[in-house]
Amino acid sequence: MRRLIEHRPYPDLGALLAAAEEAVYDMRPADLAEALANESASPKFPPSTLRCPVARTALRAAHAVYESRFGHTFVICLDPAHPDEHLDQVLTGIHARLGNEPEEERAIVAEELRGIARARLAHLVRGGADKGADAF
Repeated sequence: MRRLIEHRPYPDLGALLAAAEEAVYDMRPADLAEALANESASPKFPPSTLRCPVARTALRAAHAVYESRFGHTFVICLDPAHPDEHLDQVLTGIHARLGNEPEEERAIVAEELRGIARARLAHLVRGGADKGADAF
């Protein structure tokens, strides 16, 4: 993040996203651990989804198994999926990735974090662009 801030302003959203992607590729294991520590284990789901006790139980159980296996929270980029699909994507993703070796999972986690960062940056910039921002 410091690297992105130090090189501001960026001429457009594409330049900002390219710089962010490059910065993420340079992440060390300690950087990855810090990024994971800042991620919530509970993604936002439509309220109707989590009213179902079976869905809540399945989600908690899947997260617990994943965290026990890999030692960190499960992360997945859900952008641009519709919120009604998020629960299925999370549960499917956790179950599919439980069979990964730790090194393989670390690479997938880094890729998911790149997607999450990209989506968050784009969302923030697009919100700011409505207010007349032309450099990022």
